[in-house]
Amino acid sequence: MVIKPKVRGFVCVTAHPAGCAAHVQEQIDHIRSCGPVRDGPRKVLVIGASTGYGLSSRIAAAFGSSAATVGVFFERPSEEGRPATPGWYNSIAFTSAARAAGLYARNFNGDAFSPAMKAEVVAAIKADLGQVDLIVYSLASPRRTHPVTGVVHKSVLKPVGTSYTNKTVDTDKGIVSDITIEPASATEIADTTKVMGGEDWELWIEALEAAQAIAPGATSVAYSYIGPEVTWAIYKNGTIGLAKNDLERAGRRIDAILKTNGYGRAFISVNKALVTQASSAIPVVPLYISILYKLMKARGTHEGCIQQIQRLFATQMYNGSALTFDEAGRVRVDDWEMRPEVQAEITRIWPQVTTENLAALTDIAGYREEFLKLFGFGLAGVDYEADVEPHLPML
Repeated sequence: MVIKPKVRGFVCVTAHPAGCAAHVQEQIDHIRSCGPVRDGPRKVLVIGASTGYGLSSRIAAAFGSSAATVGVFFERPSEEGRPATPGWYNSIAFTSAARAAGLYARNFNGDAFSPAMKAEVVAAIKADLGQVDLIVYSLASPRRTHPVTGVVHKSVLKPVGTSYTNKTVDTDKGIVSDITIEPASATEIADTTKVMGGEDWELWIEALEAAQAIAPGATSVAYSYIGPEVTWAIYKNGTIGLAKNDLERAGRRIDAILKTNGYGRAFISVNKALVTQASSAIPVVPLYISILYKLMKARGTHEGCIQQIQRLFATQMYNGSALTFDEAGRVRVDDWEMRPEVQAEITRIWPQVTTENLAALTDIAGYREEFLKLFGFGLAGVDYEADVEPHLPML
C-alpha cells in the first residue's frame, strides 16, 4: 500500500515502515560518527525502548558500546488496511541493524507494568545474558493496570489547585489561541502518579535484584523534564510534574538499594524539551518547543533525542566521566536549553506570538518536520509514492 501521513490533532494515525527505518538509521549513523564510548555498557535493558529517549538509549548503547540489548515496549502491529505503530517499525529496524552488526537484540512487546512481563524479561536476561549493567526506564503511557489491586489508573495533563490559561498552538493548523485547563481532582493527581511516577521502576529493579540479574557496578537511569516557568503550571507544578517528583523519590530509593547491595547507582537525567509523541499531547509545550528550536538552531546548540543521549553517555555516564549533579541530585542535559540568555529570549518572544506571525517568530516548520519524522515521514531517500509492505513481523 502507499502510506501517507494522516494527522489527527496531536497524533499521526499512520506510520511508514521504510521511513521509520530511515529515521532509525539516521540515529545509528550519528552514534557511529561520534566514535565508541569508552567503558560503556555491555548488557542493557531498556524499558520503553521503541520511541523517543528510550529508543535513542538503545541505539547509543548498541552502536556506541557494542552492547547486547533487551527492549520492552507496547506497540500495535499492522492490521488489514492499517499500518503498525511507528514504535513497531522502529524496533524492527533497530533489531535488523543490530543483528547485522553482530549484536544481540531481543524484543518483548507487551504490558511492561505487568508482573508476567517482568518475569518473562528477567528469565530471558538470566538465560541469555546472565546480568545487565544498564537499566534504562523510559516509559510513557496513558494508563496502567496496578499489579496488586488490578485497578486501571489513567494519567491526565492538568494543573493542580487552580485553572490555568495560556497560549497554545494547533501545530497542524498553525492557529495560536488561549487555552484554559481546569485543575485536576485529587483522584486524577493520584492516578497520574501511579502511571507516570516511580513505583513501576522500583518493581523492575526489585524483580531484577531478586533474580540476581543486576551486574556489579550497574547503572539505572530514568528520564525527566523540568522546563521553564512558562510551562510550569501544566508541567512541573501540574499532575505530570508531581508524578515526576515521585519518579525522583524512586530514583533515590533505587540508588540506595543498588549502593547498599554493591551493584552501582541510579539517577534521574533531566533532558531537553523535544518533539515526541508524549510532548505533542501537552498543551502550551508545542508552542514553547517551536520558539526554543528557532533560538537553539540559531545558536548551533540544538539537539535531538540521539544527540542528547550520546552526550549523556559520553560526558556523564561513561568515557571516564563522572556524573555532575544539580542541587537536587539530578543530572542535567537540559543545560543548553536552560541557559539564561535562551530563556530570557523566550520570555520576550512568548507574548508576541500570534497566528499571523507564528512562522516568523518560531520554528513551527521545524516542529512539524520533526513530528512527522516520528512516524516515518519526510525522510530523505524514501519514496513515499511507492507501494510498501505494512505487515512486518517483529524480530
